[in-house]
Amino acid sequence: MDWSIQQIAALAGTTSRTLRHYDDIGLLPPSRIAANGYRHYDAEALHRLQRILLLRELGLGLPAIAGILDRPVGTAEALGAHVDWLRQERARLDRQIASVEHTITTITEGGVAMPRDMFDGFDHTAHREEVERRWGKEAYTRGDSWWRSLDAPGKQAWQQRVAELSADWADAATRGIDLASAEAQELARRHVEWLASVPGTPGSEPGGNLRGYVTGLGQMYVDDPRFGANYGGTEGATFVRDALAVYAEREL
Repeated sequence: MDWSIQQIAALAGTTSRTLRHYDDIGLLPPSRIAANGYRHYDAEALHRLQRILLLRELGLGLPAIAGILDRPVGTAEALGAHVDWLRQERARLDRQIASVEHTITTITEGGVAMPRDMFDGFDHTAHREEVERRWGKEAYTRGDSWWRSLDAPGKQAWQQRVAELSADWADAATRGIDLASAEAQELARRHVEWLASVPGTPGSEPGGNLRGYVTGLGQMYVDDPRFGANYGGTEGATFVRDALAVYAEREL
């Protein structure tokens, strides 16, 4: 059983033009081409398309996605990592919806909305317990205060910096570059500079154990799918961990 390109475009919320482009670059070839020249896609192709769309949601470019999809990882295992990330996003969005609905109800009833209720789900507190357990409450408090002190452009610039770094890591991993190469080590330098720029972290403190902090985080990226998803999954996170380890050995 298969479906036409028009059917798949409509069901997936994309366009036939996009699917044709995916075919042209070898990312998503059709399972067959009918006598009328139309592309058709079977269940296996749809599994691949689902992964493509999920990876696009993570902000990865098409070359990086191609590299990830071509790795010898089972479809079910790869989708399992995506499910973990989607569940986290669903929980965050549920909190945002509840927060906004609460604000609407409060306004309608003539009350005053409290900040602690208005912004649940909009900040970065999802990993509070993780941070406090690993590095102490003071580390979280200082980092949280720093984040809240940023204005909207500052937060946007920071998020863009993180997105670009994650995308560059994922791309380097898919190309399989040498961990000790100048390119990989420049990414590691950028990563360490980023970590050290957050107040309250071990990497930001004079005399702090920056080397241990960096290598510990690298292992956490591999062990925790929530973080590994930022680098394209377990294999991408492994590449980041190992490149950071080389950098730490050389520079820290």
